[in-house]
Amino acid sequence: MTKCLLIASNNPKKLAELRTLLMDLPVELKTLRDYPDVREVVEDGRTFRENAKKKALACARQSGCLTLADDSGLVVDYLKGAPGVYSARFAGPEKDDLKNCEKVLEQMTHAEDSKRGAAFRCAVALATPQRVVSVVEEEVRGYITRTMRGRGGFGYDPLFFYPEFGKTFAEIPAEQKHTVSHRGKALRKMKVVLSRYLKSEK
Repeated sequence: MTKCLLIASNNPKKLAELRTLLMDLPVELKTLRDYPDVREVVEDGRTFRENAKKKALACARQSGCLTLADDSGLVVDYLKGAPGVYSARFAGPEKDDLKNCEKVLEQMTHAEDSKRGAAFRCAVALATPQRVVSVVEEEVRGYITRTMRGRGGFGYDPLFFYPEFGKTFAEIPAEQKHTVSHRGKALRKMKVVLSRYLKSEK
């Protein structure tokens, strides 16, 4: 019998990315659209880890389903770690990707090339209705460009220059991005955890 796995997100681009990364798992992937009665979880934690744990456990309890939740964002050295946990709503509660990017660029107008270091960080939590099973964290480091480049990806991808590829995350195919991205690395870690958990539940 295939076990259901709820992906606790409403972001269509993130869901597409997660589906691609998790498609080979022996689970039936569900989204919050399949559970319309699940209430939105307020992500008020101080860290990505806290938010991921809170969201996974709350959604698992409300849905009764094994749940995977992530919290991720951009951490910019020059901005002392901002936008951080406020990445999605950095420019306002409407969570507008373009406005968020524009705000980062505006605040970094005078930042020298040597001070434009940044990282994408991601925490992924797995929870049952009873407990948080595991949390894994990963990051990928790069630099903030001076202009938005590329039409792929989402969020801050057009600003995030990855030196090894010589391009921003928005300029490369999704499959290539998954090989090095914070979420890709975290989910590969979580796959191992999830596989072990599923075997133990048989």
